[in-house]
Amino acid sequence: MKTKNFLLFCLFILTASAVFGQNLTQTVRGTVIDFDTKVPVIGAKVIVVDSTLSLGAISDVNGDFKIENVPVGRIQLQINSVGYQLINLPNILVESGKEKVLTLEMVEDIQTLSKVTVTSQKDKSESINKMATVSAKTFTVEETNRYAGSLNDPARMVSAFAGVTGNAEGDNDIVVRGNSPRGILWRLEGIDIPNPNHFAGEGSTGGPVNALNGSMLANSDFFSGAFAPEYGNAVSGVFDVKFRQGNNEKREYTFSAGLMGIDGTLEGPFKKATEDLIW
Repeated sequence: MKTKNFLLFCLFILTASAVFGQNLTQTVRGTVIDFDTKVPVIGAKVIVVDSTLSLGAISDVNGDFKIENVPVGRIQLQINSVGYQLINLPNILVESGKEKVLTLEMVEDIQTLSKVTVTSQKDKSESINKMATVSAKTFTVEETNRYAGSLNDPARMVSAFAGVTGNAEGDNDIVVRGNSPRGILWRLEGIDIPNPNHFAGEGSTGGPVNALNGSMLANSDFFSGAFAPEYGNAVSGVFDVKFRQGNNEKREYTFSAGLMGIDGTLEGPFKKATEDLIW
């Protein structure tokens, strides 16, 4: 009887060690398209670089690919296809609670007998709007979580930009070069919108809590001057916000709690048979 109990105890210890030794993984998927025509690129190889495992996938007839069991953390992706330029995407953050969904655009590679190759590194200060040349800054949703005092609020994050500050009351009012915060123009997906802040004062453009949840946003532009012609109603600054593409295959839930309160989000298809409808 003692021998049997001892064997059960050893089996329990080994099982517990195996459970706690598991590594967190996530799925990385997306679509590979042509940069100019926006048509799917078939047969593109998407590989996780510098991985101890052989992780990769090949895009199908729709340009879609899926890589499962990718270790959580920052990874580097390499995309290669015949007739297109090689793409290296470093420092991609893979989280345990959400699938990483990417849209990859490949540029055609023209081979000549004599050529000059020009390479460049993307400047983060370059805005998404090509009509803007100065006083424009593009920021990512990840940056709203890394800037001190941003509280996952894009409006608070821009106060760290040159020439921009908040007000003394602690709201997320945006003061650009001493101008009134009432002159800020908010745009969402190219449409002018009213003040997107809760508990805001009448006629103001700020408030204690921003109604735009950071988990729903994609890369967006902030302009502190020299606006493009499409921003004709702007006086002080422009906040041009974009929504990100949701997960169209799997439902995902996010819950967070912080100084400004608690919030929860849900994304995914309405039902399993519908892949194009997103929450």
